[in-house]
Amino acid sequence: MTNEATPLNFIEQIIEDDLSKEYTKEQLCFRFPPEPNGYLHIGHASSICLNFGLGERYSAPVNLRFDDTNPAKEEQEFVDAIKHDISWLGYTWATECYASDYFQQLYDWAVALIKDGKAYVDSQTSEAIAEQKGTPNTVGKASPYRNRSVAENLELFEKMKNGETKEGEHVLRAKINMESPNMLMRDPVMYRTLFKNHHRTGTDWRIFPMYDWTHGESDYIEQVSHSFCTLEFLPHRELYDWFLDQVVDPKKLRPKQREFARRNLSHTLVSKRKLAHLVSSGVVTGWDDPRMPTISGLRRRGYTPESIKNFAESIGVGKRENLIDVSHLEFNVREDLNKKAPRIMVVLDPVKLIIDNYPEGKTEMLEAENNQEDESAGFREVPFSRELLIEREDFKEEANRKFFRLTIGKEVRLKNAYIIKGESVVKDADGNITEIHCTYDPDSKSGSGSEASLRKVKGTLHWVSEPHALPVEVRLYDRLFTVPSPDADKEKDFMGFINPDSLQTITGYAEPSVAQSKSEDKFQFQRLGYFVVDRDSTSEKLVFNRTVPLRDSWAKLSE
Repeated sequence: MTNEATPLNFIEQIIEDDLSKEYTKEQLCFRFPPEPNGYLHIGHASSICLNFGLGERYSAPVNLRFDDTNPAKEEQEFVDAIKHDISWLGYTWATECYASDYFQQLYDWAVALIKDGKAYVDSQTSEAIAEQKGTPNTVGKASPYRNRSVAENLELFEKMKNGETKEGEHVLRAKINMESPNMLMRDPVMYRTLFKNHHRTGTDWRIFPMYDWTHGESDYIEQVSHSFCTLEFLPHRELYDWFLDQVVDPKKLRPKQREFARRNLSHTLVSKRKLAHLVSSGVVTGWDDPRMPTISGLRRRGYTPESIKNFAESIGVGKRENLIDVSHLEFNVREDLNKKAPRIMVVLDPVKLIIDNYPEGKTEMLEAENNQEDESAGFREVPFSRELLIEREDFKEEANRKFFRLTIGKEVRLKNAYIIKGESVVKDADGNITEIHCTYDPDSKSGSGSEASLRKVKGTLHWVSEPHALPVEVRLYDRLFTVPSPDADKEKDFMGFINPDSLQTITGYAEPSVAQSKSEDKFQFQRLGYFVVDRDSTSEKLVFNRTVPLRDSWAKLSE
């Protein structure tokens, strides 16, 4: 029996076709080119997995190139965060590059275009330029500065470079075709003046190249074979190729831009501007808030690199944009954590349970399996005593036959412990239950092999010994937005769809085995969900973030 080969996606097919015609395998080179103006989000993760995955598949280098051409928005903090995120996902880049490394070469090429009559300095306002570009249905009009002499263009461009002109007074435009059906080809801006400190070049440069001029030329300098972009850059491909036409040496490899569809995720935003607004307005605590769709936020929430990579692989690459339900991402982290996360018992909404016939003052150490999905995970000991804490919702004074948890006169098993039977309750003046009294069967200890231990009961409850319980802060995170597409309606502010219950902070009570846990340690709270130790934890108090519940509670709400 032979294994069928995994079918190629259309991106891989493009590469295979190029290898059969014009490229050698040794010429393959890919890149991931983030702009350091914010933290990477889940959409970037798909692009990272695509490009670095291709590098692994073809044993080809993948460059990490920072497109740092806008000093007004870029910071070293974002550079550091991006590098951390990519490394955390498990990828290694071949060369760390910066578009700012190429400022001199880009400038020299721009000067050459001016000398060839293919670029000119325009002194119109940005509003005037936008107006004279026309519309998709009407041709543009030539700038009154389009036919400036080469000498005047060179002089003005040099003054722009030296900071001798005002910010916004002039721009450099490519001279292409003001009647092109592609609006991007109507004399696009190549350079503008910005009096801002650049995170790498400081104040050495006062002119900064635009993305379209920088992108393809940087690919060419690095000899990138395939420049994969999201679908919104498809109209840019014509300009990408035109700029390359002006500089390429036929003896060197010429990069190709190709496009794939963005995968949008429900109940999230991936606009850096809007994510920055969530941070600045205090809706979230920062770019790495566990409710944010950033890779840093997902890491702090308890997501694993494998779960994100599995998610990216499962949605694949396509030619059409679509909306992926966030439950698909949550499914992947459940699948991964189910295999890896140790099980522990934590009670989040406690009520006291007293076993009347258990010896007072006695503490018994019981053996508990760490992870039934992993035989090598071993066992731990948990203390058991007469007074326990259980979840309040696990008891009803009166219940129907479909309630398989504790009630008066019925039996349930305490996880890893004994079978108990509800006997009575104690209530406060308001009628709230403060104590549940029960009895236990001493012969029913789990794993003892006794006849009583093999007796079948329908319910099993988790618990914590009250004298040994460790108080912990638990942050119950939920989806940040209440609707699948919070920014789809242009008439409504996306801030109006903020989920008011996206964070609930409570005190839980954990078994003492977790006392020495460290930041980013992950656990399954039995019967409750997956949780991770947050970096806010101290030696006095552990803080846990909920990654996901055991089951998709939102699916029930949408039924």
